[in-house]
Amino acid sequence: MLGRVKLVLAPDSFKESLSAAAAAKAMERGIRRVLPYAETILCPIADGGEGTLDVVVSALGGRCDRLTVTGPLGSPVDARLGLIEDEAGTTAVVEMAQASGLGLVPARERDPLRTTSRGTGELIRAALDRDAHRVIVAVGGSATNDAGAGALQALGAALLDATGRPIGPGGGALADVARIDLSGLDPRLREAALEVACDVTNPLVGPTGASSVFGPQKGASPEGVRSLDANLSRFATTLHRDTALDVAALPGAGAAGGLGAGLVACGGRLLRGIELVLDLVGFDGLLEGADVVITGEGRLDGQTPGGKAVAGVVARAARQSVPVIALAGRLAPGFESLYGRGLVAAIAIAPEPMALPEALARSAENLERGAGDLARILALAAPSGCSVR
Repeated sequence: MLGRVKLVLAPDSFKESLSAAAAAKAMERGIRRVLPYAETILCPIADGGEGTLDVVVSALGGRCDRLTVTGPLGSPVDARLGLIEDEAGTTAVVEMAQASGLGLVPARERDPLRTTSRGTGELIRAALDRDAHRVIVAVGGSATNDAGAGALQALGAALLDATGRPIGPGGGALADVARIDLSGLDPRLREAALEVACDVTNPLVGPTGASSVFGPQKGASPEGVRSLDANLSRFATTLHRDTALDVAALPGAGAAGGLGAGLVACGGRLLRGIELVLDLVGFDGLLEGADVVITGEGRLDGQTPGGKAVAGVVARAARQSVPVIALAGRLAPGFESLYGRGLVAAIAIAPEPMALPEALARSAENLERGAGDLARILALAAPSGCSVR
């Protein structure tokens, strides 16, 4: 029998082009063409952003219910709720991008002063309706900057203006908040474990807060960013006064336009999304006997070491002394600190310079080719007798 090399293929999605599962399959095709007898373990991953629902539900054999909820602009949208049954009961997976995601808003209409997280709260309520004892909320990919106010309202909280009326939707309406009353929150939240999977550690307010860092990506002008940051600060001050919860500087509270802060007010725990997902998919067990982990995503840059998927994979693999190689659509400065933590190489998959639309259209082809080229290099160190095509 020919010698074998064991490779764990653990990519995140390649944004706007490949799901994590599709990326893992493209990697496998490229590797098998060169190393047909390699043992390949496919382990698609996510870090709390878009795609987390599919990764977790697929890995754990769950199902998805389809619902109609309030979209980020207030109109109805179709969304999926993940449900996983085990001996402990029902675990629900809510992906914010399904209900309140940036992809649901046409580019010309993106305005975080208007967009609401209400639909995400409606998905959480639907999870409670299905007797979920554990609710995992993946909060990446949001279109909102409302501190989770819409979600809080959907779950029964009262956010009132100076006249005692409910404030309107969107981050702009937080300028009117004068009182926050959590007494009407759905009582089932006290019985369920609410886990918030974050892919960032930004605080709610300030120069590294939700508005300053992520507001422009969601359509906020410089003036809009200043207004949104002031409004989030008002929310935090009011929440602290009325409930004694202090979320302004809490790491991760700024995730998803401040939804992290809003879910803390519901009793939620902020967790690193990649760590939560790696635990759920049993990543550590897959590393046993592995020679190399191949991971990847659309772009490696300065944000990568701060809790993104590739950094999480590198850290877990390093504990078992398994080297990691990353394949990416693009490499930008800032990820290099991972070289000292267990990443041994990062490779851009495009074979030649190309415009972004072409690169996205050819992602599967480029990833397959890149994985094949990598397999030829790995063959040099593969067990004696390993066949190379």
